[in-house]
This record gives sequence, structure tokens and C-alpha cells, in this order.
Amino acid sequence: MSALGTPHLHLRATRSTSDRARALAQAGASHGTLVTADSQSSGRGRQGRSWSAPAGSSLLMSVVLRDPPDLLPLAAGVAVARVCGEDARIKWPNDVLLEDRKVAGSLAEGRPQEGWAVLGIGMNVALDIADLPPELHATAATLGLTPADIPAVLDRLLRELETTLALDDATLLAAYREVDGLRGREISWTGGTGVAAGIDGSGRLVVDLPSGGQTALEAGEVHLGPARRD
Repeated sequence: MSALGTPHLHLRATRSTSDRARALAQAGASHGTLVTADSQSSGRGRQGRSWSAPAGSSLLMSVVLRDPPDLLPLAAGVAVARVCGEDARIKWPNDVLLEDRKVAGSLAEGRPQEGWAVLGIGMNVALDIADLPPELHATAATLGLTPADIPAVLDRLLRELETTLALDDATLLAAYREVDGLRGREISWTGGTGVAAGIDGSGRLVVDLPSGGQTALEAGEVHLGPARRD
């Protein structure tokens, strides 16, 4: 039984599990306090995107973490990838892919000066891709389980997350590199293109540039393949 997940507030519907967890954290909620929901109307992903999922199809959770590690996004990505199976790969920093399609994602938000963070995770456990908006059909993946499996998936995820949060930085970075889905692949981002060369000791994405040099990305979104031309 994981130390994460107690106390546990489960909601049939909410705007955002992370909004609820953040309010609890600000009110003094203890480390491990968990908020889950069957559906949420304003769940957030990276770059301000929403997390779209029909009610009862996905694991939607946010957990309060006191004194979180600096590499929290990487720890979350590794934990989620382990739950999603041996074929799962991480698209830096913490989207998890199956066959280059997104099956899960996480977002860490918090107040470092107050010593806490809220980690939100969404995972397509029992999703029918046909139920998503058409524009997501080619980019979304699912574990292909049933709604009844969601509690067991949550329990395993909490155990895996507790394990990765306890890793020292070197061990965590090594674990991340084992499931790095970008290394050696052409990528693009706002302002550049190159070939992903793994992550450095701070968790930044290192990129080999066409000019022959390197750069390290600290944040933002990357895309597989060459730059898009809209």
C-alpha cells in the first residue's frame, strides 16, 4: 500500500483535480493527499491545453507533494511509463506514448517557496478513441482496459510514483534514459530543429543542431519530425 493517496477525495465531476488539490495544499493538506475524479471539465495539460476524456474512461488524479524533488516531472514520467507497459516511451519531459501516440501526461504545479507541488496525471485507461474529438483520433492512445480497472491502475501508479520520487538524481536520470522516446530522432520546437541527444544531469533536453553545435531545452514543447509549416 502506497503512502501516497491518503487522504483521498474522489469526485464524480470537477473542473480540475489539480485546482482542488492546490486549494487543499494551500489549506495545509498533508503530503500524499489525493484528488481523483470520474470526469473534469477544465483539466490542464502542458502549454495550457485541456485534457479531453469522456467520463469514466480515464484515470484523472492530482496529488499533493511536500518537499518535491527538483526532477519531479521526470519522476512522474518514469512512473507513468512503467504503468503503461514495456512499450511505453516518454516524450520529453513527461508525455507518455504508445507507438508515438499519447496515452498519458502529467503536469506539476506548485509553490517552491512554500515547499509543495501538485502533480496532476491523466491516463487513458479505458478510452474508446472514437469517443474523442476527430482531431485527436490520430494522436491518442489507450491502455484498452475497462472502467473497472481504473482503481487498480491508480494503486499501481501511486506505488510506482512513490518509488521514483525516492530515487536519487543519478538513478532517476538513468531510469528516464531507458524509456526516452526522443533520443536519436529529429525534432522541432519553437525556434529550432535538430536531433534529440538525450537529457543532461539537470533533466534538460539536449539537442544536436544542424550547425554542428548543441543546445539544451529547459522547458516548452517539442514535436517529432521537422518543423511544421502552417
